Amino acid sequence: MTVSINVHPNDRVAVFIDGANLYATTKALGFDIDYKRLLAFFGNKGYLVRACYYTALADDQEYSSIRPLIDWLDYNGYRMVTKPTKEFYDSAGRRKIKGNMDIELTVDAMEMSAYIDHMILFSGDGDFRSLVEAMQRKGKRVTVISTICTDPPMVADDLRRQADQFVDISELIDQIGRDPSERSVPRNNHSTNSSQSDEQCDSADDYENV
Repeated sequence: MTVSINVHPNDRVAVFIDGANLYATTKALGFDIDYKRLLAFFGNKGYLVRACYYTALADDQEYSSIRPLIDWLDYNGYRMVTKPTKEFYDSAGRRKIKGNMDIELTVDAMEMSAYIDHMILFSGDGDFRSLVEAMQRKGKRVTVISTICTDPPMVADDLRRQADQFVDISELIDQIGRDPSERSVPRNNHSTNSSQSDEQCDSADDYENV
């Protein structure tokens, strides 16, 4: 399936990826992102100023399953923004992990607004509605990429309504999805694998995105 994303060829484009949110979305849809293809896809749409990936990391772990992906992105055209997760216990005594990157993404987008024409946001988090509105007030177009094909939808309705364009990521699988045949690639071949790790953020379901 070919989907049209309305980006003018002369537009200066920046891609902002909410890593945990995107991972949860693609996991729910049953496919992996090929980040090399994603970068090429938007590079062909306009002038790609920057592609930024945001995720929180547990700094007390000797090895994180997301680390190979982060290292690959860092060396292959993405700007990586990370911070340590914070552990706390709720009123019921349950262990929770807080790993919200909304502030970092919002600040970067606002600082970059003078240098771009079009913002591509990979997230369904409704907290970004105010950011989208602020970017629009600055004369920027904003495309939100998430999905309504899950139950419940991964994208907040108010974020979807605010965007200049909403694109369901399920319609981009042919353009930015990982070839299913590559699943046979050995796990230790991380240095050349641009795909989203099947093990990424095993504890993502425990995150408190507040």
